[in-house]
Amino acid sequence: MFADSTSSTSFESPWAFNAHPEIWILVAFFVGAYVYMARVIGPRAVPAGQPPVTRRQAGCFAGAVGLFWFAADWPVHDIAEGYLYSVHMFQHMVFSYFVPPLALLSIPRWMAVAVVGEPSTRSYRVMKFFTSAVIAGVIFNMTVMILHIPTLVNASAENGLLHYLLHLLVIVTALLMWAPVVGPFEELRISELGKCVYLFLMSVVPTVPAGWLTFAEGTVYKHYDQPVRVWGLSPTEDQQIAGAIMKIGGGMFLWAIVVYLFFKRYSRNFEQEVSYVRKGRMPAAEITGNDEEPLTYDAVQAAFDRTPAADTVSQAAPGGRRSVESEQSPRDDR
Repeated sequence: MFADSTSSTSFESPWAFNAHPEIWILVAFFVGAYVYMARVIGPRAVPAGQPPVTRRQAGCFAGAVGLFWFAADWPVHDIAEGYLYSVHMFQHMVFSYFVPPLALLSIPRWMAVAVVGEPSTRSYRVMKFFTSAVIAGVIFNMTVMILHIPTLVNASAENGLLHYLLHLLVIVTALLMWAPVVGPFEELRISELGKCVYLFLMSVVPTVPAGWLTFAEGTVYKHYDQPVRVWGLSPTEDQQIAGAIMKIGGGMFLWAIVVYLFFKRYSRNFEQEVSYVRKGRMPAAEITGNDEEPLTYDAVQAAFDRTPAADTVSQAAPGGRRSVESEQSPRDDR
């Protein structure tokens, strides 16, 4: 990733193995730091008997690290950097839409507090400002637009350090964008309906560069117009696939989450409201043979005898008004 990308565009073989030890070190650091916090700091930060990290959180962490490693190492990184912009777009989609939410879901609150600080600290207030839905959404979408400027894309493909810094920018801004949805601080998350609107809006802005790539005439990014063509894709076809990945892949992923959150929110009590099946165990008093006092015919008849007739109740109403039936009965007799 740090190496000059001219080595990956020597046009000898797109599938030639290239070692990326900086990625291996970074992945090892992530795993080591997470395990250390979970086993050393976690037991002192949570009540006795409570696991520092749940299985779900550990699974999310494994998924985040695995996807990051897959997208940042050979062969995805080498093809994305030197041969196909569509693979480059897929790489950014992994860094923007898949890795950040899994990483945030893997962090328990105590771990976030250990890194950021308590709500009374200044660092927490700064984090709260940048993870608010409006600020985070604007920063993320501005980054998306900037990263598709041809001059910047061509320069980053030729400069390994710049390429790395842009990837870092993508991941950091994506973490900010996802924080109001699945962040470790639940008090900073927005409502379920707010999440639906927010994620839908996050899918709108990327349609601008996606449409531009899909319908552009000629090669937009000159760095990817080179003689070696992976999978036989021309530069124009490569750009069109990149636009489709950005629009359809990213958009459909966000829309799927919106649909899930919508039905989760509005069908939460649906089954209970329409079901005729009693939840839980029926009280013993309502089971035949377990009544405290058996109900008899005489008891029912006595209850009816104590209840005044409908005509009597109507005549006793305020103002001396009589019921409709009692007023109509003489006319009916005539």
